[in-house]
Amino acid sequence: MLRDFEEIYALAAARKGGPAALEALLAETPTVAPAVVAELSDDRVLSRMTRRIFAAGFSYRTIGRKWDAFEIAFSGFDPRACAAMSEQHFDALMADRNFTRNGPKVQAVMRNARFLLDLAAEHGTAAKFFAAWPDTDFINLVALIRKRGSYMGGETAMRFIRALGKPAFVNSPDMVAALIREGVLTSPSASRRAMATMQAALNEWVASWGRDLTVISRVLSMSVGAAPPPSSDPW
Repeated sequence: MLRDFEEIYALAAARKGGPAALEALLAETPTVAPAVVAELSDDRVLSRMTRRIFAAGFSYRTIGRKWDAFEIAFSGFDPRACAAMSEQHFDALMADRNFTRNGPKVQAVMRNARFLLDLAAEHGTAAKFFAAWPDTDFINLVALIRKRGSYMGGETAMRFIRALGKPAFVNSPDMVAALIREGVLTSPSASRRAMATMQAALNEWVASWGRDLTVISRVLSMSVGAAPPPSSDPW
């Protein structure tokens, strides 16, 4: 039987300087209603997807400082323009010192643009597809993005979904450690079975405590270990 989440919240609050301080941290990763997600244009969806891809392995703050150059380089992330990128445009990006040059990740933008165009053809827009997916089945949305998208492994797909404003958990080392402490997991694992176990536990806490997957996930991660330094990447 799962512990009352109020007790876990109290652990996190004690580590972060009290409930008000904890809530201020939680406010850094807001979620929005599905209707708001559905209104996103697909260029903004591709932009957020690409930002997560390039942030992996880099300082999120560094990527943020260069983001205007990314918007220019990728034609405002118009999916059709990105999907049809010419070899000359690709070569120009690889020679641009104002841009974080990474050939495989640039190619991933092209492939992800095609993925979003396919979703738009099937559902009207890619944003509508993501908005309609139930939070209780989050792990299968992650699996689909990893399968049909490019460079969306590890935590990237989870953080992309969170960046859209949808509730999302991230199986970070701290959250996994908290789930082991709570008896949900017996050891760190990203297997499909472990992910399903995480989903079931978080769904139960969402239902009993009334906060969404993002809040549950972040509170769990902030309830363990020594107090971490401030992060420049709340997603």
